[in-house]
Amino acid sequence: MPRHSLARRASLMIVVAGVAVACGRPAPVAEAPPTPEAHAAQVQAWRDQHEADYRRDWVSIAGLHILAPGTVAVGSAPANPINVPGLPAEAGRLTMAGDRVTFDPAPGVEVRRGDEVLAGPVVLKAAGEAPADEIHIGEVRLNVHETGQRLSLRVRDPNGPLARGFLGFTWFPIDPAYRVVGTFVRDASPKQMKVLNTFDDIDEYKTEGVVTFTLQGRSLSLRPFTTRPNRFYFVFRDASAGHETYGTARFFYADLRPDGTAVLDFNEAYNPPCAFNPYTTCPIPLPENVLPVKILAGEKAYPVEVTFPGHGG
Repeated sequence: MPRHSLARRASLMIVVAGVAVACGRPAPVAEAPPTPEAHAAQVQAWRDQHEADYRRDWVSIAGLHILAPGTVAVGSAPANPINVPGLPAEAGRLTMAGDRVTFDPAPGVEVRRGDEVLAGPVVLKAAGEAPADEIHIGEVRLNVHETGQRLSLRVRDPNGPLARGFLGFTWFPIDPAYRVVGTFVRDASPKQMKVLNTFDDIDEYKTEGVVTFTLQGRSLSLRPFTTRPNRFYFVFRDASAGHETYGTARFFYADLRPDGTAVLDFNEAYNPPCAFNPYTTCPIPLPENVLPVKILAGEKAYPVEVTFPGHGG
């Protein structure tokens, strides 16, 4: 290469670096994508972990009971206002006062939180605080779940009919064409967005901007929620929804890198738990997160359509 061409190229690199410094972030570094073999191994490892986590935390959900002020009986006896198969007939009494929720076990009922055996009334949610960790009564787990402004009792039972009848996960073949690098375009300031969920409640999520990217030759963008610094949570729907993929939404995560880019790997797009469980509350995609292209990557539609048994579980 002639010396003057080398000099021109060096000057251009200096200018680009200077612009990046002036913008407060390093210049994006062009990186070689992983080999197809390495990429497939990464995605498969992620899918294996996802399936294990979902079987433990979401497949096992057996009920969601919206709470009202007052005290109610909890247990497997049919007459209990909160009927929970898998518990003793009279497991205890649950009280909600304001946004404080406590559970008072019946005599002889052992309640654990982790490895600790708890004695006397148990606080499931203290006033003005986030819900406490779940409690265990035998194999059944209970915790308070917030959906919009409402509080509910979430039940998990790994031996319940929903867990036993789960039909599993079905994925599209891993395709490196659905791994893209996007650029984060930050808003003037972060904001809290009100987002409708599948129980017609309004939840709030923090968002800081949009990620622009190119897929199938088209310029697209998605607005992620920020779950922690530099961690993006995407709730989206594409043109395959209701056909090859779940009709309401799919989810995936990505990290914001120091150079302002994020790897969006749609091979890791997965179904929310409301795809297979009627007792879960899932966010509905923002209008700007409905993509006009088919993304035949990630998790396929659940084999059967789940019917929600009315709000309240």
